[in-house]
Amino acid sequence: MTIHDLPLVEFAFPGPLRDRLIAVILSGHKTSTSALMLEYARGNEPLPQVGQQLAVVDSDGRRVAVIEMTEVRVIRLADVDLQHALDEGEGFTSVAEWRAGHEEFWHSAELREELGDPDFTADDDTQVVAQRFRLIHTA
Repeated sequence: MTIHDLPLVEFAFPGPLRDRLIAVILSGHKTSTSALMLEYARGNEPLPQVGQQLAVVDSDGRRVAVIEMTEVRVIRLADVDLQHALDEGEGFTSVAEWRAGHEEFWHSAELREELGDPDFTADDDTQVVAQRFRLIHTA
């Protein structure tokens, strides 16, 4: 199986944030990520599975890397731990800082539009898909 045969995984929306996330994935500093369970439910998409390999796409839609899922947990937003926040590789030094950064994205007009809920607000009980992965190939 080649990188072109694998399902795609996108980090954020195309643009500066995705570009920063791709850079830390390629550097090996990003080994975890978080998504709203609502994003998967809304898109009727299955959750990633441990052992699954995914092709990472950049802002131009190019497949730039392959990652392998090593852990997938569905947890409450309030239960995200410090190690997960640190492993996101975005420079967060506390769970509060991680949460503020993610809520800024999750409360953005762009994500609210994708969710079909202009008033979406994350709270302690919001279900988060906390994922760990390893970089196994760069294109």
